[in-house]
Amino acid sequence: MRKMLLGSLMTLISITFTIASNNVEGKWRTIDEETGKIKSIVEITRKNDKLYGTITKVFDDNPNFDPICEHCNDQLKNKKIVGMQIINGLSIEKNNKWVGNKGILDPENGKYYNVKIWIDKNESNILHVRGYIAFLFRTQTWQRER
Repeated sequence: MRKMLLGSLMTLISITFTIASNNVEGKWRTIDEETGKIKSIVEITRKNDKLYGTITKVFDDNPNFDPICEHCNDQLKNKKIVGMQIINGLSIEKNNKWVGNKGILDPENGKYYNVKIWIDKNESNILHVRGYIAFLFRTQTWQRER
């Protein structure tokens, strides 16, 4: 009886750890690929089995920096970037990857991209964000905010 309870407990702990380590929800630091500095914080949330991400903070040397989306062509044109939803309704795919057609907005150029995001298989504090145009893609690495 004890062995069965211990086995069940170990299975439950293993499942809990797997779910937690694959959880993309939370706050993530976006990193400037040229400077290595933090550019922004994006908070990813789940609603009705879809993922959404909102910019909650931007970083700049100018303390009065409050950017707007100058290049957006839709209802986000000239709206503040802080508070802007940039990840839009991603769905879960096999292997704990989330995908969406025109699922991510780059506020620097105002363009939407098809996207796939996933937690690094070796480091649960790393999120890979891959934007696509046709067969061309670019992958960014975001870091979990602690």
